[in-house]
Amino acid sequence: MPTAFRWGILATGRIAATMAADLCAAEDAELVAVASRSQEAADRFGERWGIPRRYGRYEDLVADPDVEIVYIATPHSLHADNIRLCLEAGKHVLCEKPLTLNARQAADCIALAREKGLFLMEAVWMRFFPAIQQAHDWVRSGVLGTVRLIQADFCFHAPFDPHSRLYNPALGGGALLDVGIYPLSLATMLLGFPDEVQGNALLAPTGVDATNALMLIYPESLALLSSSVAVEKPQEAWIVGDEGRIHLHAPFFHPEQVTLERYGEPPLTCTFPHPDHGYGYEIAEVHACLRAGLTESPRMPLDESQRLLALMDTLRARWGVRYPGEDEDTLT
Repeated sequence: MPTAFRWGILATGRIAATMAADLCAAEDAELVAVASRSQEAADRFGERWGIPRRYGRYEDLVADPDVEIVYIATPHSLHADNIRLCLEAGKHVLCEKPLTLNARQAADCIALAREKGLFLMEAVWMRFFPAIQQAHDWVRSGVLGTVRLIQADFCFHAPFDPHSRLYNPALGGGALLDVGIYPLSLATMLLGFPDEVQGNALLAPTGVDATNALMLIYPESLALLSSSVAVEKPQEAWIVGDEGRIHLHAPFFHPEQVTLERYGEPPLTCTFPHPDHGYGYEIAEVHACLRAGLTESPRMPLDESQRLLALMDTLRARWGVRYPGEDEDTLT
């Protein structure tokens, strides 16, 4: 078995716990440290997952010489500062999506990672599921002919709470950054970046987008995408071409099933049961890249992360959604 990579986790919330479970299940990973903004929370999390080093300050974790890779699971508004903290300490970084609040912050973090020669990746876990890769392979094979339409929706209902991370602008709240990135990332993975993007949003009382609908316009294709933290609908995706269609079964962003339906032929469904919560696939990608000497993933490139944020900046500027510290120049 290859030597295990030693991981630390910044934050102790729900997503951090899911990652901790999958890191503990990975044969070539060792979870050695956790940090929270309180020692009590770090101790409680460390006890639950058997983590030996527990820190009440993020600065203490990144100073730990035994930590090689840091997984950042803090609120969106902290990502840029947390990434810089880790990179300046010489740590490789896997940061939860969105990589940062905006493209300007992303450019600064990417430049620092490249200057330091350190690995950095946005944790868009969807990219690494076998069912997503199967859909990608079918599209690339030409089995659909020319893709004409992508439809993908990530909508769920969370009661309005101005203090929650979903609705609080100080925490980078709103549907677009939290879950809208998944339909967008699916579209850009399959079609690249559009010539034009249109869209509108319904804003929450706090000023963040609660629900949005987008249309990405390509020379021969359209992508119709929606996301919401206020209303619920099936979280599925369709990729439709001249000669057939692909159905990414719900939830499309971590699917176990994908179906190819060529017109006039019986459907073909492929099933890929998850061996864990699903984070193991992106953990494996980080490890594979580091063993290959890569400082970014070819399956989730840093330039694509920055361009996705730039696209979301454009939409937020149109909607008047700005976070504390942003001005008109930030989103241009």
